[in-house]
Amino acid sequence: MTLTSSKTGRYGQFLRRRYRAILSYTGLGIAIAGLFILSPLLALIFYPEEINIAWGFLLPGAILSLVGVILWRSLTPSSTESLTWQEGTVIVLLTWLFAIFAGTFPFIGIGGLNFTQAVFESTSGWTTTGLSVVDVTQASRLILLYRSIIELVGGAGFAIITLSTITGIAGAGLTLAEGRTDQLVPNVRRSAKLVLGIYTGYVAVGTIGLRLAGMGWFDAINQAFAALSTGGFSTRTNSIGYWDSPSVEAVTIVLMLFGTLNFVTSYLLLKGKFKAVTRNGEVRLLALMIPVCALILFLGVASGLYPSLGKAVRVAIFETITAISTTGFSTVGYGDWNSVGWFVLIVLMLIGGGSGATAGGIKQLRIYILYRALVREMRRMLLPESAITEADLWQRDRRSFLQDSQILTVSMFIFLYLIFWGVGTLILTAYGYSLPESLFEYASAIGTVGLSVGVTSADAPSGLLWAEVVGMFLGRLELFAVFVGGVRLLRDIPSLFK
Repeated sequence: MTLTSSKTGRYGQFLRRRYRAILSYTGLGIAIAGLFILSPLLALIFYPEEINIAWGFLLPGAILSLVGVILWRSLTPSSTESLTWQEGTVIVLLTWLFAIFAGTFPFIGIGGLNFTQAVFESTSGWTTTGLSVVDVTQASRLILLYRSIIELVGGAGFAIITLSTITGIAGAGLTLAEGRTDQLVPNVRRSAKLVLGIYTGYVAVGTIGLRLAGMGWFDAINQAFAALSTGGFSTRTNSIGYWDSPSVEAVTIVLMLFGTLNFVTSYLLLKGKFKAVTRNGEVRLLALMIPVCALILFLGVASGLYPSLGKAVRVAIFETITAISTTGFSTVGYGDWNSVGWFVLIVLMLIGGGSGATAGGIKQLRIYILYRALVREMRRMLLPESAITEADLWQRDRRSFLQDSQILTVSMFIFLYLIFWGVGTLILTAYGYSLPESLFEYASAIGTVGLSVGVTSADAPSGLLWAEVVGMFLGRLELFAVFVGGVRLLRDIPSLFK
């Protein structure tokens, strides 16, 4: 045996050991996903007349859970493996793909969708986008609840759910792979449990709040799930506009804002550390953009379209928050809006919500980092060459200074994000849609927002739906994670079988 072949053999053995751990954690993730596919069956207690469609959830949920448990139990390493970020991206990528494709079966079997439509709806749900090809007026209660549940789970993230279940510390690689760089506490597993606790508490309070605001229990549960996950699936064709209620809109706005906040920021709020929250760059950006953009929408669009001052103000505020939080609820249609309104919503959808939250988009932290870097460069141009300037920002309750490598990474991400948005827009225009419509719809897809100007529908071309599927997937898992996980898999598979 040559030295090269010996090294190759040892590397193969090392990879097989690592992939046993990777597949084990993937198994746990998909087992949990299977349980959530089964979870709508609990609603049969209240809707026993839908027992005849239970098989549509039972089969895919049970099979996925069984496969996951087999992988988890048979491949669990003797000692807890600490995951690298690259290995975390492989787990996240595999788990999401399994969940999305298993999640199509209820839509095909009992929802009456074809394969492309079902993949689209499943992807939109798990990625918390909210674009839909389902006719909610004809869908069963179980299907409507299922859509809301997968948005809720997708918002929490499989990394968070898996880590809260694993005994011991599996390492930060899994949460990093889902774009959640901040931990609430040093222990990864405890941090994941705290995130789930906050998330669950918000959902419970939100459901009660919407019920008190005038919704029925079923609508309140579904809308609370969608608002906290910044998902946007609604049980009504006209979304939140169906109720045309200031109190419903007010409660929904609060839920959307909590959904788009970084979980660390939420934790600091609950701990009463208000000074740390107000120093946070994301919070400051949000506090600036909401009133400015709402004012632009009011003056440029709403005041001339809606019959009363109150309605115009409500529309301007609600549509601003639903766009920047990437929730995708709406109270009005956008067909009669002018270019000013569309432009503002597109910008907000591209910026998106907070990092480490359920929201999508480029993320407010990256925008704030670029702003701070720009301020630093402007100062350098005005100060003497010998002067030293630093760009800083507050994270958690600590002040940190930006590194050039951090600014470079953020710049590359935004550059790639805009390229994919441009390519997706080009595909939509190739199907005959106007440039404004295409820019809006693909910003909504890649930002995992869910607002629509009518491009996305059940009778949309299959190629268009698949283009949006790719955009939603890339937008939820973030570009670098998908790229690294995919390349790592393609590179390792040949070595695994040598």
